[in-house]
Amino acid sequence: MTTSKATIAALLDGLAEAGPLRARAMFGEYALYLEDKVVALVCDDLLWLKLLPEARALLPDHPLGAPYPGARPHICLEDALDQPDLAATALRRVAAALPPPKPRKPRRRPA
Repeated sequence: MTTSKATIAALLDGLAEAGPLRARAMFGEYALYLEDKVVALVCDDLLWLKLLPEARALLPDHPLGAPYPGARPHICLEDALDQPDLAATALRRVAAALPPPKPRKPRRRPA
């Protein structure tokens, strides 16, 4: 099953207070970026937050699981739009805990 564009639009709108959140399609699912850092995945219409101590301290009772087969454990926020303040805070905490993105190397033009 894949994530619908309507789900992504609802999440981006509902969690706007987190900051400049954007989504990027990946194999029928999505990655959510905050401050150019991947902070969560959206798979099968569910929000999966990266499992970091900062997020787990805020969301100790949320279930853990794999957003797709073979993935590392993530925190499932199936009620993200029911508790947008909590979800936005969790997204900001994950972004703050992650290292800055590595600068991209410029693409070489073919000769």
